[in-house]
Amino acid sequence: MMTNRQTDASQRSNPSISPLRYLTGITTTGAPHLGNFVGSIRPSVAASRLADVQSFYFLADYHALIKCDEPARIQRSTLEIAASWLAAGLEPERVTFYRQSDIPEITELTWLLTCVTGKGVLNRAHAYKAAVDKNQAAGNDPDVDISAGLFMYPVLMGADILMFKAHQVPVGRDQIQHIEMARDMAQRFNHLYGEHFVLPEAVTEESVALLPGLDGRKMSKSYDNTIPLFTPREQLRKLIAGILTDSRAPGEAKEVEGSALFQIYQAFASAPEAAALRRAYADGISWGDAKQLLFERIERDVAPMRERYHAMINDPAKIEALLQAGAEKARAVATPFMRELRQAVGLRNLGALSAAAPKSKAAKTAAPAFKQYREKDGKFYFKLLDTNARVLLQSQGFESPKDAALTISILQNEGSAALAALQGKVEAAQGISADELDTALQFFATSP
Repeated sequence: MMTNRQTDASQRSNPSISPLRYLTGITTTGAPHLGNFVGSIRPSVAASRLADVQSFYFLADYHALIKCDEPARIQRSTLEIAASWLAAGLEPERVTFYRQSDIPEITELTWLLTCVTGKGVLNRAHAYKAAVDKNQAAGNDPDVDISAGLFMYPVLMGADILMFKAHQVPVGRDQIQHIEMARDMAQRFNHLYGEHFVLPEAVTEESVALLPGLDGRKMSKSYDNTIPLFTPREQLRKLIAGILTDSRAPGEAKEVEGSALFQIYQAFASAPEAAALRRAYADGISWGDAKQLLFERIERDVAPMRERYHAMINDPAKIEALLQAGAEKARAVATPFMRELRQAVGLRNLGALSAAAPKSKAAKTAAPAFKQYREKDGKFYFKLLDTNARVLLQSQGFESPKDAALTISILQNEGSAALAALQGKVEAAQGISADELDTALQFFATSP
């Protein structure tokens, strides 16, 4: 994943292209565990140190309300997760580090996105479908005990991402659907109201995207199979000793495929260390010795962080001050962007209303429009359509949605004068004259 981000950042060396934006969050419903560390905290801290990257990290306490109705637990978890990120090396002065509930623009954006998101899309969300399937299997009404919060979870997550125009969002494979849904929301909004949102991309690190827990299933608080990140040393040893293994005796060759113990070790070890344990599996290492190796390898990384973590947990006022400072930075981005979005959808100051007759709905629809989309080759394209949905201009394939959106923005701002500089990136459709193209592009330059 680091290589991908470094490559992406290098592609944005052009000074006219803004820095890559990277965003991630953790729901505040419990203490962070090893899966949170290797899947989110560790790569997030590493990404925050890359050049030409703007990083946004947040504590998802609104999301916590969907799962938890214990106020003290949510408060404590917020403290623990903030302390975990800081102990792992996150530097607040280098990033935007904030608590979700300190940014009221996020909930306002959630409503705007709700109004452009089809119910059918939300019906297909994995978490909602799983809850419905569980009810039906038990012979209950499909929606019994399912809150509207669970159903709307993907929209709130979309607002988290789209508010800060994130280009990359690190997620486990089970969360990729939510990023795709956020892209759908952005595309629908952009189609209706103009190009405002960046289409985000999911980023996964395949080797650790889903770290196994004590029982071999995905490490999750829901399964009660986690290893807390900063559990005391001896408790860590005890938990690792309880990792599920098969019945093969010492001296018998063991399989690394499907071995939770090996997968957890691999997430912490270097390539030579992982290769050495792989050979030891083939040579018949005992499960007890393998678990001791895993304990020592994890403890080597965790012990220094554990000391910093406890120092921070004992100073919650300091963490609160850091979060408030982060909220100021986040709102410096969110507040003006929300003003832009309110203007776009028509939530406007009536005193600024022109004396001229308002445009009819027909006039609104009879306007040229850019349409951005993704093809099967994985690249991002756009086309300019006239009032009759005739293609006027077609783009080449772009590697990222942000590059496609930037080119659209240049055309909207500079009109046909930008075409020469964009040669090779866009071309007029067959049979379209320069005058037709110029007229369509002038519409964007003169639109409010």
